[in-house]
Amino acid sequence: MTKAEQSLPVAILVPGQFNDHAVSRIDRTFRQVKIERADPSLVTDDMRRTVRGIASFGGINAAFIDALPNLEIIANFGVGYDSVDARHAAQRGIMVTNTPDVLTEEVADTAIALLINTIRELPRAETWLRDGSWVRKGNYPLSRLTLRGRSIGIFGMGRIGLAIARRLEAFALPIAYHNRRRVEGLSYDYHPTLKGLASAVDTLISVAPGGASTEKAVNAEILEALGANGVFVNIGRGSTVDEAALAAALANKTIAAAGLDVFADEPNVPQALLDAPNTSLLPHVGSASEHTRRAMADLCVDNLVSWFSQGQALTPVPETEKVKARR
Repeated sequence: MTKAEQSLPVAILVPGQFNDHAVSRIDRTFRQVKIERADPSLVTDDMRRTVRGIASFGGINAAFIDALPNLEIIANFGVGYDSVDARHAAQRGIMVTNTPDVLTEEVADTAIALLINTIRELPRAETWLRDGSWVRKGNYPLSRLTLRGRSIGIFGMGRIGLAIARRLEAFALPIAYHNRRRVEGLSYDYHPTLKGLASAVDTLISVAPGGASTEKAVNAEILEALGANGVFVNIGRGSTVDEAALAAALANKTIAAAGLDVFADEPNVPQALLDAPNTSLLPHVGSASEHTRRAMADLCVDNLVSWFSQGQALTPVPETEKVKARR
């Protein structure tokens, strides 16, 4: 900890539960203010006067921002910040930061593991061993699907999408992608529409961010385009998928299988997805290692320290890149 870090007389609001390492650093460096949740009705007069920063997992809307007139920065824990009203923050001259890069490799690793689990049914094979079925019933049935000969489409070719693609190159699989725009200098096939991408591949990996522009982007039409041999993996945001359409596509064999780490209403997972035998489901663990979460916590707090000691954010989100520190 630097000398500047030890002497920052700034009140930082932490709504709800937060990362223990981040909380410890905030407590040592700032005046930490706890609140049960990001609810304007819970904001006290003292908070209105003194709070200049927020550290949170998200869930910061315009009303909560407006309840804190002296707010200068929202340090979001996570690369995704769709639950923070960054546009409203920008209009108010408030900086918003996130934690990119430090979780890229971990999430990409998880995406590959989830893809293989989904295709080769490895979690079910392990259960077969552990519950004694191997002894009682013999060998686990041959997996119907294989990674061999597949073609991969990535929806969202940002930092994580690119890290996933680089890993998949080692499998000698063709890779294509869909973004709002083509990525300069990238040799993978680009498709200007998601439907075009889904039609061209049999394996679709979604790394797309949440928000209005991607709400239920993976719908019945996209899944139908993916086809009967299709595998869908979502490591991005649950809101990007029409979960009812996905459950129906799995049930009627419109697609072959799905692997999901994220859901629209976490931790509540639709029963139809839980019941589907052709799914591999994880409880949003893409970046959930102690190593990576500590790095995310450090970057979250480092943004606060840099803002209040140097007047600059380390990782501003695009909407607030031009926001200047108050003098």
